[in-house]
Amino acid sequence: MTEPLISLSGVDLRLGSGANAVHVLREVSLSIAPGESVGVVGPSGSGKTTLLMVLSGLERADRGEINIAGARLDTMSEDAIAAFRGRNIGIVFQSFHLIPNMTALENVAVPLELAGDRAAFEKAEAELASVGLKERMSHYPGQLSGGEQQRVAIARALAPDPKILIADEPTGNLDGTTGQHISDLLFAKQRERGMTFVLVTHDLGLARECDRRLAVDSGHVREHDPLGEAAE
Repeated sequence: MTEPLISLSGVDLRLGSGANAVHVLREVSLSIAPGESVGVVGPSGSGKTTLLMVLSGLERADRGEINIAGARLDTMSEDAIAAFRGRNIGIVFQSFHLIPNMTALENVAVPLELAGDRAAFEKAEAELASVGLKERMSHYPGQLSGGEQQRVAIARALAPDPKILIADEPTGNLDGTTGQHISDLLFAKQRERGMTFVLVTHDLGLARECDRRLAVDSGHVREHDPLGEAAE
């Protein structure tokens, strides 16, 4: 039996303190296999994004085991987690998070440069070409359409050749047609590279393109019934 690439056991997280504390994740246990695509659905405020933050080491759980690609994130220092994430996890956000005063090429090269990769710009060029932006490398984010900016963000996430690709509502700021092109690109890259893909989306149609779906509700995570009600 193949070992899971992602495994959470008894993960619990509260945000805030005292009377203002919110129980965001409640005793979450799950496993995701290498190369598997998983759609995460659920109503707004249910804990979907926080789950991704925990998976990527951007948020610390209060308790529980978090095993990602053979590493125990819950026992690692912040610096060790950051280095691990840079090598193993690519993240695509809804809001692109591009650096406005850097060109598309520079934005994609940044994580590679930070990792000390001497071929950072060559790899960034190749990634931008692979997402259809060969002619837009010298453009700044403000000169690109929303769909083009998300393609830059995808190229940036893929540039370190991660084992895991995480996307949080990657089509949320795009119109329907552009969003479909972006989702098609993400799934094509996942299949091409055999990456594990974890996708948070409010779109059940998009979630159904994944191998499996998880539903998050009030911090609880369960397998999602494809015949059940859509998330908000």
